[in-house]
Amino acid sequence: MEKNEIRELFERFAKEQPLSAVLSGQQEKNDFLKVKVRPILSGGKILIQAEEFRGKQAFHKNLELKEAPVYLTDLMEHSFKQAQIETEGWSGQLLVSKKGKASVKVKKKMDAEKKSTAQTSELEAAWKKGLSHNRKKRYILEEGIAVPFLVDLGVQTKEGKIVNSRYDKFRQINRFLEFIEDILPKLDKSRENVILDFGCGKSYLTFAMYHYLKELKGYPVRIIGLDLKDDVIKKCNDLARRYGYEKLSFYTGDIASYEGVDQVDMVVTLHACDVATDYAMEKAVRWGAKVILSVPCCQHELNGQMENELLKPIFQYGIIKERTAALFTDAIRAQILESVGYRTQILEFIDMEHTPKNLLIRAVKQGTPKDNKKELEAIMKELHIEPMLYRLLNE
Repeated sequence: MEKNEIRELFERFAKEQPLSAVLSGQQEKNDFLKVKVRPILSGGKILIQAEEFRGKQAFHKNLELKEAPVYLTDLMEHSFKQAQIETEGWSGQLLVSKKGKASVKVKKKMDAEKKSTAQTSELEAAWKKGLSHNRKKRYILEEGIAVPFLVDLGVQTKEGKIVNSRYDKFRQINRFLEFIEDILPKLDKSRENVILDFGCGKSYLTFAMYHYLKELKGYPVRIIGLDLKDDVIKKCNDLARRYGYEKLSFYTGDIASYEGVDQVDMVVTLHACDVATDYAMEKAVRWGAKVILSVPCCQHELNGQMENELLKPIFQYGIIKERTAALFTDAIRAQILESVGYRTQILEFIDMEHTPKNLLIRAVKQGTPKDNKKELEAIMKELHIEPMLYRLLNE
């Protein structure tokens, strides 16, 4: 197969609904490792985007459809020995031998062979629709479908469109619901599940949780939101009544002293400040909650306690000590929860109220405590700390 035939193959690729091509197998040793190409839709125009992997970096370039065959043919002539090609209708493999001789295998896809002209046209339209350079992520709460509480909270318009300035909040809500989705097997569909949200604030996520579990998934739930601000609680109760959310209620109260229920299935605490998070976690453990979801903030306690001779030069920088203390606080909380029978993860969470990124502690009760008491006590001794959650659970 000559150069012209290789070019014809890539011209066919560019014309027949291309999906991807990967060029690899270096002809000579250098930092040019491989190239991936795919179609994109940019400014209403179909282009071929090339991603060149050179050393530890990746470089991108966008090519006109007519430029792509020349670009790919040149790479096969000078840099690479093989190419894997994929289109909507066929897949192919191109190999170049040490002597420069090329061979190709093309295999039609069975579905493509059966397509009628009308179906092919529909396929092409669907293919083009899927090429958006900023391809929309599929969210649990979908764009374009109006949800009453999102409209009232200013996240959506009445037509279901996301308000541009509130898009981060929309993403945050959906990310939170993904965490909820993961723990659904822990909730019982045959009985009412009690969920407590400590420090609920304006309750974006509380309403989202109720809508998702009760309205979309059909779980029998009773959700209670708790906060210290009377005006916020009143507004949230008014909204819950307006939506007909009969099993969603809000109360003014303090996390540490709340005694409104005897049994709880899930405890949520978002932005409970400093040791309020520890009080919420302690309550959850005492209740035997199956799930704990916590996004802590303002972790000041350990910052005031931490001392270590070896790390003293590091801790002299206030901001470094503060951030280290915050990370230690949440890591130790997670280990304490492990010690009382929870499988615990620390996950990244979108949080626009404090920092662009934050951490979520997700703990799922599994019944088998982790034997980590000695390690925990050794860490606390080394740092001269005694975290609130540790004290509360040992009282």
